[in-house]
Amino acid sequence: MILINVKFPVKPEFADRWPEISRPFTEATRAEEGNKWFEWSRSVEDPSTYVLIEAFTDEGAGPHVESAHFKAMQEEFPQYLTATPQIISEQVQAEGWGPMGEIQVD
Repeated sequence: MILINVKFPVKPEFADRWPEISRPFTEATRAEEGNKWFEWSRSVEDPSTYVLIEAFTDEGAGPHVESAHFKAMQEEFPQYLTATPQIISEQVQAEGWGPMGEIQVD
């Protein structure tokens, strides 16, 4: 699976609206056959930073970046950002989330 984390530095005037602004891209990506998850979180230390955690099947990442909604995002998102997003993208052996070994809840 391909695991991707991206930090989006959103302009402060758009930070509260970011979930709404990114919703069409988010929904289209979640509907992709190769998407495993696509989740946004907001930084508690910098409320203008959003972190995207996404995963795709090995075969799903290519079609994602070639999709019409990805190309639309590339055109639309820069106007809302203060800098280029930072990314970590790695192929990992996992196929999904698993229980954390260091904490157990009964």
